[in-house]
Amino acid sequence: MRIGILTGGGDVPGLNPCIKAVVNRVVEEGHEVVGLRRGWGGVLHSNPDDPSSIDENTIALNPSVVRTIDRTGGTFLHTSRTHPGRVSHDDVPDFLTTSVHGEGPHDLTNHILRVLESLNIDVLIPIGGDDTLSYGLRMDQEGVPVIAIPKTMDNDVHGTDYCIGFSTAVTRGVDFIHNLRTSTGSHERIGVVELFGRYSGETSLITAYLAGVDRAVISEVPFDVERLAEMLVEDKRNNSSHYAMLTISEGASLIDGGMILSGGEDAYGHRKLGGIGAVTGSLLTELTGEEIIYQQIAYLMRSGRPDSLDLMVATNYANMAADLALEGASGRMVALRSGTYTSVPIAVTSEGVKRVDIDELYDSESYRPKIRHVMGKPMFLY
Repeated sequence: MRIGILTGGGDVPGLNPCIKAVVNRVVEEGHEVVGLRRGWGGVLHSNPDDPSSIDENTIALNPSVVRTIDRTGGTFLHTSRTHPGRVSHDDVPDFLTTSVHGEGPHDLTNHILRVLESLNIDVLIPIGGDDTLSYGLRMDQEGVPVIAIPKTMDNDVHGTDYCIGFSTAVTRGVDFIHNLRTSTGSHERIGVVELFGRYSGETSLITAYLAGVDRAVISEVPFDVERLAEMLVEDKRNNSSHYAMLTISEGASLIDGGMILSGGEDAYGHRKLGGIGAVTGSLLTELTGEEIIYQQIAYLMRSGRPDSLDLMVATNYANMAADLALEGASGRMVALRSGTYTSVPIAVTSEGVKRVDIDELYDSESYRPKIRHVMGKPMFLY
């Protein structure tokens, strides 16, 4: 059996240990693993008629190649946000330009299927979030055996309570917030910390809950900046160290305002986010006269080695995926549900955007986490 593995979308800590564990498990059973570089982008740019393009976009994986990759974060296979079913005209590889017509976007799935067939891929293991796995579902529908592994620090893939990268992102966020208290308190200011989270505010919510911040604005609830300003001034007044801390999801929006977006859409229809924290900080200064310390943590949340929980889950997901592939399973995604490792149909990833349960976990009036009753909830409350 020859198993292909790829990583797509944003990098998170835990990807390299996951790749290593898949390789070790599969090779131990006498089978092969080929790494597909740059996610779906590497497959798209592979030309079966040009061996040099195959060499550039694939790598044979064995225990010797992956021996040390688990000691670092990110993905040594590299990644991209390519969607082969929606390729812009400018992104069509040169060797395919004569086969497309019109302005696009172009569905190049037939080419992807041809590449996978030429590589003799028996089972494909994509590691990614909703976007990457949505095309994994497309491959499953096209008849390619697929075993998916969920990863995203937003922890918003349907069908699983946990995605690789989430714990480390929260850990990093809590550490940085506590560190920023030093300068914020020393200068008696209001700290505004922008965290990742496009449509799901779970990362921001749980980080704020564990760091004990004064206020937390999340993606799901548009906020009134005037009311928020009044609360933060009161928080600062009541703090013996004369400062207040606010966290805000990058996907948050003001009442009567949208997300802060820039640039064009990627292949999955997303525009670049970032800047709502700076806008909010400026408005808070204008409304209160208070000085602000603004920090956009962003990529620092997903940088570096995984923590122990992400290392554990990544390794276990990898072994489960390898076992399912070797057993001949197809169309499955490994998952954690109610604290137990399991697998679910990959089609579950198409069920829409997974978001914070506002009624259970958030006080929309005071802009704070509202965790009152933990009994019976999953480990990460979500």
